[in-house]
Amino acid sequence: MARRLPPLNALRTFEAGARHLSFTKAAGELHVTQAAVSHQVKLLEEDLGVSLFRRMTRKLALTEEGRALMRVAGEALDAIAGEAARLREAPGGRTLSLSLIPTFGVKWLAQRLGRFWAQHPEIELRLHHSIHRADFARDDVDAAVRWGGGAWPGVEAVYLMRAGLVPVCSPALLEGAYPLCAPADLRHHTLLHHDDFVEWTQWLALAGAHDVEARRGPVIDDPSILHQAAIDGQGVALESENLIRADLEAGCLVKPFDIDLDRDNAYYLVAPPRAFERPNVQAFRDFLLAELAAETGGSRAV
Repeated sequence: MARRLPPLNALRTFEAGARHLSFTKAAGELHVTQAAVSHQVKLLEEDLGVSLFRRMTRKLALTEEGRALMRVAGEALDAIAGEAARLREAPGGRTLSLSLIPTFGVKWLAQRLGRFWAQHPEIELRLHHSIHRADFARDDVDAAVRWGGGAWPGVEAVYLMRAGLVPVCSPALLEGAYPLCAPADLRHHTLLHHDDFVEWTQWLALAGAHDVEARRGPVIDDPSILHQAAIDGQGVALESENLIRADLEAGCLVKPFDIDLDRDNAYYLVAPPRAFERPNVQAFRDFLLAELAAETGGSRAV
């Protein structure tokens, strides 16, 4: 007889909400909106015909039925994740799932993927772009590229490149009525922001351009659109020089000022302990390091 299962996506969403006792935290883990989590939980409750949560002001609690389902769902998902990890580690495992910061994936890795596929046609590469930190115990990923200080508990981290930010723009902005000769000249140009105004505020303070208003210009959360806007002469962006080296060398972008906002952070390839011993993860790590060495003449991108 066929199994009558509840909606599996709704079940996974419920388990995350029950574990955190927060739809907001569950949404962050699953990379969806809080409304989507609430919808999936309601769908599951309707399918089962019971209430799984007691919804109180600024607080969630599990009902008796919710606690019972949480135990079973948690054990089942942990078992599935464990078996999936075992299969990936098997000699015949061909899949490599990676979680990438969008800026790294779009600006640096995308143009090099063809070489990886040519070198490793036996590896089925799956890329997931997300601003959220991968949870190796729960997410279906083998390794991840993270941005930060490099000291994360429970993972091994391989340094890739520094992530200091410099102003970049079209060469056309170095000429015209308001050429960019000094940081103070930025007051005549559009500042392109990624996510918020913090980075430009910090850079202008570092450069001593106190008369330039940082909180102006568009906020663009898509790194590829922000990057193209800078190339097209729409404004000045703060970008990691190591990620856009090819466009700088090609002359599509220039650095009007060689002042680097170094926030002591870098890009790292991270994975659970012993994961770098697996052939697929090891192959991707070695590929990244070889590409970086070739780009920087054998030295690390610092």
